[in-house]
Amino acid sequence: MELINNITSPEKCIIVGIGRKNSDREIAKEHLDELELLAKTAGAEVLERIYQELEKPNPATAIGKGKVQEIKELIQEKYIQLVIFDDDLTPVQARNLEKEFNVKVMDRTGLILDIFAQHARTNEAKTQVELAQLEYLLPRLTRMWTHLSKQYGGIGTKGPGETQIESDRRLIRRRIQKLKAKLEEIDTQKEQQRKGRNTLPRFALIGYTNAGKSTLMNLLTNADVLVEDKLFATLDTTVRAFEFTDEFGKATKILISDTVGFIRKLPANLVASFRSTLAEAREADYLLHIIDSSEKNYIEHIKTVEETLKSLNIKDKPILKVFNKIDLIQDKHDLQQLIESNPDGIFISAQRGINIPKLLQEMQKLINNRIDVFKLEFNWNEMDKVSQIYSKWDVVKRFDEDNKISLIVKVPNEQKEKFINQYSRYIMDMLNDRPANEETNSDGLEANDKKSDDGYVKNIIRDTRRDIRYVVYSNHKLSRREMLDEVKKFNYNPLNIRQKPGTTIEIYAEGIK
Repeated sequence: MELINNITSPEKCIIVGIGRKNSDREIAKEHLDELELLAKTAGAEVLERIYQELEKPNPATAIGKGKVQEIKELIQEKYIQLVIFDDDLTPVQARNLEKEFNVKVMDRTGLILDIFAQHARTNEAKTQVELAQLEYLLPRLTRMWTHLSKQYGGIGTKGPGETQIESDRRLIRRRIQKLKAKLEEIDTQKEQQRKGRNTLPRFALIGYTNAGKSTLMNLLTNADVLVEDKLFATLDTTVRAFEFTDEFGKATKILISDTVGFIRKLPANLVASFRSTLAEAREADYLLHIIDSSEKNYIEHIKTVEETLKSLNIKDKPILKVFNKIDLIQDKHDLQQLIESNPDGIFISAQRGINIPKLLQEMQKLINNRIDVFKLEFNWNEMDKVSQIYSKWDVVKRFDEDNKISLIVKVPNEQKEKFINQYSRYIMDMLNDRPANEETNSDGLEANDKKSDDGYVKNIIRDTRRDIRYVVYSNHKLSRREMLDEVKKFNYNPLNIRQKPGTTIEIYAEGIK
């Protein structure tokens, strides 16, 4: 009994690059290297690489007649089954080349779409890929079915009838509409899922494909995301929770998402189709830009990622550049030069766990930049307020003393005003941005005290937000809470006129006037 071998041999292919006259040959070589890796990822075997410099691409065949003939001979000689071009081909160019070569002809976009189709696992990814493929296919339908015309009888139906290509286009457009509607539903579901995670800081891993995002994701969260030395091994967004200890010794929970990798000349329709997947990067609080530091052309990769973010309207987000794979840099001088050239970067190896504590430290700094830390004091008979703080806010430290309870509370920047308005009389200090040598109250009140001419203590408070100076006269030095109480009494009194910025208000505490 003979066993059937189901293993298919890779397709033999030629890859073709086209450059402008006098263009950089080294960059052209790197682009062909990337195209070869794309071809291998798709399952093809590259036997020949062709490069031609032209003033402008031939509108009929993209390359010159001599190169067309050279490739035809290589196809015959090496039994080539596929020819892949690094640049996008027009429908006319692709059709003419297939007629000349008598084998499949594919451009870079078609190749990337094929890789995405192979790697799509979830219903969402498959829907996104199918939509991108159909939008790519629609203008490339050829009139190969014109002999199959549909002719219907009856009044008003006379004419050439509906050709097969017209029917195909109509069916494809209808399918595109259904897929877009399906993706809208997926977008809505994803949005609801993200709303449920809004209370936690969110990091998104972004970067050029094969930079090591999934390896880092697995290291930090044990997510078991597929890791392969291939382009676009990860298509589906994976979101996992991760905990690390903050500067107060408390476990901080964050969310990390691994997104699809970017690449040079990423097809626009593919970016549009994957908008729900890429939305994780758009909705994240912080971005970790993972860079393959062993890649000679890493600067171009950084530029590609930044341009893609711009096209997705992702801007004004804190970004931490993480240079991965430093263990693959053999020359210490090259590594030192990389570090000196990128002073704002973090240099790690996710594969070997090198410098990961430094990365976590920088991630914590990013979070701290968006958080205000307050110190509050309560009397023991104010436990209802203490309980309220615990139920609504992030309490990181508590100190119990004989006559009071002190809490250290973290508050997101966007909720700072709400927190101050609600708990201003209990706030003793703001720990994260108090200027040195100056006591500044957390609601913008700077305080000091001195003696007045009549012997009263002048407690001076400045509201830095409204630019109003309060002078509170009293028999003794007032605590911050007492000063705040006097200012509140004044401001809450309807008989007092609301003052303009830049004015000074004199207030006399009870019992001295």
